[in-house]
Amino acid sequence: MGTTVLAGALVLFALLVPNRLERLGPEAFFRLPAEGILLAGLLLAVPPRSRRLMSVAAGALLGLLTVLKFVDMGFYSVLARPFDLVLDWILLDDAAEFVRESFGRTGQVLAVVGVIVLIVAVLVLMTLATVRVTNLMVGHRAVATRTTLILGTAWITCMTLGIQIAGVPLATKGNADFVNNRIEQVQAGLKDGRVFEKQAAVDAFAKTPPDQLLTGLRGKDVLFTFIESYGRVAIDDPAMAPQIDSVLKEGTNSLKAAGFQSRSAWLKSPVTGAGSWLAHSTFLSGLWIKNQQRYRSLTTSDRATLGSYFMKTGAWRTVGIVPGVRRAWPEGKFFALDHIYDSEHLGYNGPYFSWTPVPDQFSLEAFQRLEHGKKNRDPIMAEIILASSHNPWSPIARMTDWDELGDGSVFNQIKKEGTDPKEVWKDPERVRTEYRHAIEYSLHSLTEWVERYGTDDTVLVFLGDHQPVPTVTAGSTSKDVPVTIVARDPKVLDKIADWNWTDGLKPAENAPTWGMDRFRDRFMTAYGPRGD
Repeated sequence: MGTTVLAGALVLFALLVPNRLERLGPEAFFRLPAEGILLAGLLLAVPPRSRRLMSVAAGALLGLLTVLKFVDMGFYSVLARPFDLVLDWILLDDAAEFVRESFGRTGQVLAVVGVIVLIVAVLVLMTLATVRVTNLMVGHRAVATRTTLILGTAWITCMTLGIQIAGVPLATKGNADFVNNRIEQVQAGLKDGRVFEKQAAVDAFAKTPPDQLLTGLRGKDVLFTFIESYGRVAIDDPAMAPQIDSVLKEGTNSLKAAGFQSRSAWLKSPVTGAGSWLAHSTFLSGLWIKNQQRYRSLTTSDRATLGSYFMKTGAWRTVGIVPGVRRAWPEGKFFALDHIYDSEHLGYNGPYFSWTPVPDQFSLEAFQRLEHGKKNRDPIMAEIILASSHNPWSPIARMTDWDELGDGSVFNQIKKEGTDPKEVWKDPERVRTEYRHAIEYSLHSLTEWVERYGTDDTVLVFLGDHQPVPTVTAGSTSKDVPVTIVARDPKVLDKIADWNWTDGLKPAENAPTWGMDRFRDRFMTAYGPRGD
């Protein structure tokens, strides 16, 4: 009897469990599932042999749906969206790599083994449970038939009258909607390649002669700098706004004292929570790179990026400072970088800070040492990716004297004094606090570098790549990130006066908001012949 009750509870759980953690409350399980009532009726109506096959198939299907809902919970928790059955499989490998880098090889192995065991257990147990419940219904056919009819009538009544409990409809067809949404998602994923191919074929600057490209920036060092997870929440959230506002005001004033002016606005990222490379490629290519399929299509195409156009002019040396790259990165060639400095080539001999291989301050100092500080050099176009504000934001590096950075060994003691991510992630408020600290560190690193090493020829464009995970955004669905342009030469900012961006490092709440894919062409136009 106990086993039968557990089997029934498991089947009911599979029918009613939502695919988002925030909906996983008691009210979710006090509902009438249309799919369960219909399945019970079919199992009672079909012949014995077909019934056995149907119960096994139904159990396996319920198991698969349950596994997919669990996966959705993880995706919503990190990316604020469901798992894409066509496009997201590669992200599972990235997730495993993230676990290894954050918690070590042992943590990765335990996590992968645990996931595999859980999937197999769900499939097997759900199938056995469905078969057992089916046998129970057949053994008590008359009672089961009456119960099914009563529940079916109750479902129709509740659906017609819109009866709810704690704001949740009592009658549900959630699994049918779930499957239908997945079918539409798969269809859209299969079509997306053709849609993207048409979009990628359009490039307003493809036929522009090299001597007419970016003429308004000739002789300048142009630095496109991404701050990991620097999203709108850092500026708008009441729990973070006062501290971040203070950092941005301080940065605005100190840069102004050094002769620099700045303008800021918002960009809408194609992703949230993770997927930085999709945001980077969207910003640089002028195409909406919202999934891995598009990223692969882009990086194997001849689409020109900002880097490509800078390189095409022959007036700039293009370099990449990418401390987050720790293995072969063939896509680097696509982004038209003459030289790439990954985590192994920045001269850093200090510790990792969880996922982050190199602290931001050291990455920027290495850029100065390796490229920017050289004498008699050509102007530089640099893509710089700052990684210290990458999840899990624990432990975090802190600012130290620039002259004492050395080979990075100074960070060994700083890491020892930092927080433990396993402890931090037990409390969402601590996570939010550490996220804020990480953003503060990244902003300090960047603004101090400009004060220290910036020149009349420095043009800095810095932005967030995406919003942080939902644990930090606390329910916000915004995908906005700040973007700022800093320059000492007033002519640089005069060329974007009609953009109506906010003065300073902090964008106003009502500052313009563009899709991140729109920046490339607007930038090229402002600093091309039509912007002269």
